[in-house]
Amino acid sequence: MPLDVELGKTMLQLITSRYNDRHWRKKIEKTLGLPQSGVGDPAQQQIFMYLKIGLKAYKSRRADPDSWIIGWYATKEVIDRAKFQPQLVGPNVTRGDVACLGSDPGKEIDEAWWDEMLVAWFDVPEDEKPAEEEGGEATDSDSSSTIKAKA
Repeated sequence: MPLDVELGKTMLQLITSRYNDRHWRKKIEKTLGLPQSGVGDPAQQQIFMYLKIGLKAYKSRRADPDSWIIGWYATKEVIDRAKFQPQLVGPNVTRGDVACLGSDPGKEIDEAWWDEMLVAWFDVPEDEKPAEEEGGEATDSDSSSTIKAKA
């Protein structure tokens, strides 16, 4: 189940406010490396993709793996550009959607919260297939008991 609106907002605040903190830098890089399908709100998904693309950089023209520009002026520029020109993020993104960027989510947002957020990001709701399989097993057991009764 993707992140809900509040969890998504907190995640975006974390990414855009703690980028200069060395302790959070790797966690932010890992978060930006996650698939966009983990963000439920369409506007937040556009903001996440804007940050993901805007903070990507290539070390060189060689076949080195890509890296992130996290910290310092480059990150601040990407965030400020989103806040002051939300149309660059997406056609339906408003100033209200990007107003939370850069503001710290609070002291209660710590490593335990980050771990829970990752669980929520990848938490897949159970499809109805297991229920059908249970129903199929019940049908099989009913038919086997019917066969035993006939014998």
